[in-house]
This record gives sequence, C-alpha cells and structure tokens, in this order.
Amino acid sequence: MADSIRVLIADDDPLVRVGLSLVLGAAPEVEIVGEAGDGAEAIEMARGLRPDVVLMDVRMPRMDGLAATEVLRRDGPEPAIIVLTTFDTDEYLLGALRLGANGFLLKDIAPVEILNAVRRAAAGESILAPAVLPRLIDYAVGRTGTGRSGPAGHGDGDPAGGAQAGESARRARAVTTLRRLSERERIVAEAVATGRSNAEISAELHMSVPTVKAYVSRLLDKLGCANRVQIAILVHEAR
Repeated sequence: MADSIRVLIADDDPLVRVGLSLVLGAAPEVEIVGEAGDGAEAIEMARGLRPDVVLMDVRMPRMDGLAATEVLRRDGPEPAIIVLTTFDTDEYLLGALRLGANGFLLKDIAPVEILNAVRRAAAGESILAPAVLPRLIDYAVGRTGTGRSGPAGHGDGDPAGGAQAGESARRARAVTTLRRLSERERIVAEAVATGRSNAEISAELHMSVPTVKAYVSRLLDKLGCANRVQIAILVHEAR
C-alpha cells in the first residue's frame, strides 16, 4: 500500500495502548498518530489528527467508546471506527454498529487479525469477529426473542404471533428489495453475507478485487444500505 494508514488508539488501559501500538506500528504501512485515554479525548484527537482508522475501546472514563463513536459519526463517514472490546454482548455489538462503527472485534483475537482488520477498515470494508457474525444476524432479524431490534413483542396480544408477523413482514420487504439485483450481484451479496473480505470473495468468485469493490459499492447503492453488515442482514432476512 503506497499511502500509510493513520491509526488512533483509544483505550483507558495504558498497557493495551502500548501493546496495540507495538503490534500495529511494526507494519510498515501503519502510522500510529495518537493515543487517547477516554472517549472525549478520542473525539478531540480524531478531529485534530484526522486518522484513517480509530481503534475504540467501549468502557472508558468520562465518555465511553459508544458515545464517542456516535459523536464522530455525526461529523461524517470518516474515520473508520473499529470497536475493540473484551465485552462480547449484544448491547455493545448492536450499539456500536447502529451508531455507525465499521467493525466490532474482541480483544482476545490474534494480533495479526487486528492488523488485518485495520487494513480492511482503511480499504472501506466492514469488520466483524467471525464468532459474533451469526449472533448479530439472528439478533438483528428478531430471532433471539429480545424484541429490541424488531417489532416482536410490541403492543398487546399474542407475543409469538406478533413476532411471527413481524418476521414475515421483514422477510417480504427483504425479498422485494433483493429482486432489484442481477444474478451476479445477488451472488456477491450472498458472499458478503458470510462475512468474507473482498479478497476472499475475489478468490471464490474469480473476480479481481477492484471488480468486487465495484459490485459492493453497487449493492450499497441499490439496496440502500450504509455498510456491508446491513447487506448481510438483508440477505439473511430474505431467507
């Protein structure tokens, strides 16, 4: 990569910041431009330093990472924000993605995977830890029974019947939306729904990476989706 990837690390643990700086800074294309100890500082530094990627912890003093993500996303689509946390919960996962984060990773993943995630985020991809993708899809399409992200359980009457009606309505909308796609676009959408990267889709479908990127951009436009995660949710809703 010709241009460097400018990274800001936001975490209240100095040891974590040092560890991430050492891991990421060892890559020749990565430049660590700053380290923030809380969400408020992350916002200030992101606005001043203009990083390409922010690694954002969730639980921090003064302002947590979700609130900081929300503020930064109001400023615009950049920088890419990867929420990096030890707390594998639906509240944090969906909260981060609803607020516009580009990815969600757990701190116990291998260092090389964090570096790979930073590279992918800088290239415009969404990143999810493989372990959380199936649960995200189930939660988002209303199959977990919590009712937090769909119409299940709202109002009076039979909760089970309401949940089934809501799921049927979502499926019908998703099926109708996906009919806008050509056969090849639908194949790429199915691949995106598995969490595959552009490079992995390229190898599987025998396309160049730029072609895959063009297809993904077209999918976002045609489907009215903000990111790859929303494409994945739409594909799973249609099943």
